[in-house]
Amino acid sequence: MDALHETGGAPPADALHRTGVTIREAGPDDAVAGVAPRWVALPENTGEVAALMRVSAEHDLAVTPVGGGTRLHWGPPPERCDLLIDTCCLNQVLEHASGDLVVRVQAGLTMDSLAETLAAEGQELSLDVPLDGATVGGVLATAIAGPRRFRHGTARDLLIGITVVLADGTTAKSGGKVVKNVAGYDLGKLFTGSYGTLGVITEAAFRLHPIPGDRRWIIAELPAPGTPSTEAVQDVQAVQDVQDVQDVQGDGRPDAPERPGSPPGLDVLAAELAASQAEPSAIEVDWPDSRGGPVVAVLVEGTAADARARAVRDLMAGHGTARITAGPPGWWGTLPGEDVLLEVRVPPSRAGGALRAVMARGLPAHVRGSLATAALQVALPPDVGGSAFAEFVSRVRDDLGRLGGGLTVLTAPQELAGRVDRWGPVGALPLLRRVKERFDPGRRMSPGRSVGGI
Repeated sequence: MDALHETGGAPPADALHRTGVTIREAGPDDAVAGVAPRWVALPENTGEVAALMRVSAEHDLAVTPVGGGTRLHWGPPPERCDLLIDTCCLNQVLEHASGDLVVRVQAGLTMDSLAETLAAEGQELSLDVPLDGATVGGVLATAIAGPRRFRHGTARDLLIGITVVLADGTTAKSGGKVVKNVAGYDLGKLFTGSYGTLGVITEAAFRLHPIPGDRRWIIAELPAPGTPSTEAVQDVQAVQDVQDVQDVQGDGRPDAPERPGSPPGLDVLAAELAASQAEPSAIEVDWPDSRGGPVVAVLVEGTAADARARAVRDLMAGHGTARITAGPPGWWGTLPGEDVLLEVRVPPSRAGGALRAVMARGLPAHVRGSLATAALQVALPPDVGGSAFAEFVSRVRDDLGRLGGGLTVLTAPQELAGRVDRWGPVGALPLLRRVKERFDPGRRMSPGRSVGGI
């Protein structure tokens, strides 16, 4: 008899214990964005997760999955949270087909442990995750990626198979353990970035890459801009003026113009690097303070890395002082802050304009991220005032909207986040709501944690 029928009319706590899964009372450290659950469950396999979800469905318990807890404070608080499913015991490498460059793992395995296992076979999952202790499931649920997203893609691109447990306890699988098997690929796409609102990820299969034999970083320090606030406004307005003309003429979408004298040629430099025959794996930018200039760091790896690095250095030399190093800069692959963190995304050709728009707003912003893919994180000081924060988000969103992009509040104290829409305009929101209704009609999976209150 399955766990659901064994529970009969038992109270929720008794029913959860009868699944055979380890259950404990929740404590203050288990809060999800400030919302405390009632119980914490520690399942060890997919079957145990399914048993927990069947009990939760019977007793209308709201469930939030958690991995390493490194991003549990990201996103809005859940509307309610009864049961926290902690995947720390789902921590096994289930299969590593090194000859096929494929690995299948449980979702609670930390990325550090996975990297250690794969390195023993000279392989890696090319996802430079910026937080220590992050788990496979957490990386998928938040869709975070590091510098090498430019060459290898994000978790969604490297994922080839996934096992999930839905809100009613149904186990669903898609994809497979070999790269050529792409059946059910959409299920993996749906759950990547879902913030636990569709179900619980229990297993994942990824395609791997050999660890490169050599790596070089090329670092260039660019001069500070002259008058960033004026240039940022002019950049955005120039793009809008061209778009207005081309909308009338029917010429399509223009490239963002590059303004002379802005952090010299950021858009031009990014385009030259991305198209370079040196084939960089990552093109990152770090801009700690608008009073100084940005630092651009490029990674080349693999065959003839040293010669390719010299070619990149020569290309970058026209934009600032460039040097080659055998290791990354200290900020490489890390977030610019933890307390108040935003994410900016624009078309890659508009990355320079996005940086200038952020720096133009007068707050001490620290920007870091991928210059090549224009996925950038913005940290503001923890003591930023509520009015200043709301004005910053509103105005930068307006500027980015003219550049074809947007801004998301990843994490901020509730007194700040409550003043703004965390996500901003989302064109696909009606579709996302239909998906939520299909997978979780009772709104019991991390309700309210994702875009549009899903």
